[in-house]
Amino acid sequence: MALVDSEHVIVATSDNNNRGRTDSTVNPPRHRFPHCLVWTPIPILTWILPIVGHLGITSIGGVIYDFAAPYTVNEDDMAFGWPTMYCQLDLSRVGVPDSWDKAVFEANECYKRRVHHLLYDNCHSHVAHALNGMRYDGKQNWNMFRVGLLLFCSGKYVSRRSFLSSWLPFMIIASFCLALTLILTVGRT
Repeated sequence: MALVDSEHVIVATSDNNNRGRTDSTVNPPRHRFPHCLVWTPIPILTWILPIVGHLGITSIGGVIYDFAAPYTVNEDDMAFGWPTMYCQLDLSRVGVPDSWDKAVFEANECYKRRVHHLLYDNCHSHVAHALNGMRYDGKQNWNMFRVGLLLFCSGKYVSRRSFLSSWLPFMIIASFCLALTLILTVGRT
């Protein structure tokens, strides 16, 4: 995971014999994350388990889609706020040429007919469905755990503030619990 200033703009280039050249610019201030996985914390839940959050996937143009509730896939309106973390994926690793947007839109249509569950068939499953549809990295066995691992191993925070909004509540709760444990332990001796 890396930190990126909110003013920092990243240019990624993908060149493939089948696709020609595509330039993509990540622009956090304008909320544009072309061909990315995007993540945002879920209040209270992320404060207790900081790796748990809400995930979406973007189109090649950077429009964000997230499976937010039963029968609901949002467009550019993530359920828990704008992304605090993103992972831009390499278009040359898409198994079916020019299928990124098609796979994202097919996943959207599929999940508009599904009930959202916290522990399964959720926003991570929606993203995995899209990655399977495009055969990202030559695979069709993406699942919510693999998607989460990809994001947390390769993702970048949008800004220092985003990093803090994701981790500070957990650090405060953990510090409080540690202090309370120490106080109670020392009090017994």
